[in-house]
Amino acid sequence: MKAVPTSRYLLFAGIALVGCAVDLLTKRWAFASLGMPHQRPSYWLWDEIFGFTTSLNEGALFGIGQGQGLLFSGLSVIAAVGIVYWLFIAKAARDLLLTVALGSVTAGIFGNLYDRLGLPGLTWTGDGAHQGGQSVYAVRDWLHFKIDHVIDWPIFNVADSLLVCGAALLIWHALRFAPTHAHADAAER
Repeated sequence: MKAVPTSRYLLFAGIALVGCAVDLLTKRWAFASLGMPHQRPSYWLWDEIFGFTTSLNEGALFGIGQGQGLLFSGLSVIAAVGIVYWLFIAKAARDLLLTVALGSVTAGIFGNLYDRLGLPGLTWTGDGAHQGGQSVYAVRDWLHFKIDHVIDWPIFNVADSLLVCGAALLIWHALRFAPTHAHADAAER
């Protein structure tokens, strides 16, 4: 079995580290500029279509599983370990597209995990659902899209974008580069 080139380790680590750093820096900037949710009005770059609005998500994608931060933190760690195993022990990193896709997913995992663990040091302001002064264990979101007042897309962040783009690349890879033996097996049936 062919070894994984050293350049793939560097590519994976580079995408994961740079992606995570960009996510964390942009979240820090957004919350420093706009404050906690509802403290200041949204800042619209394109009036009522694209702007910045701070939000805290205690769940996962689209707010699913609110209050299950500990579960999602555990799943994040398991996913990251699985990715490293798949890429470097099972040698999937020989495939450039898989390396890029899983580097993006890993960046997103760690960007959001940082927030879920409460590492930004935010505290709730006492919004009714949370007591003021309690530590925040939620993902910081800040990118906001609307379309003609019909669609108000859930607020998201750079880590979410990296996760979605990485997952899309994985799906495309699975569809486009299916193993040839799978096609032969299907033809025999």
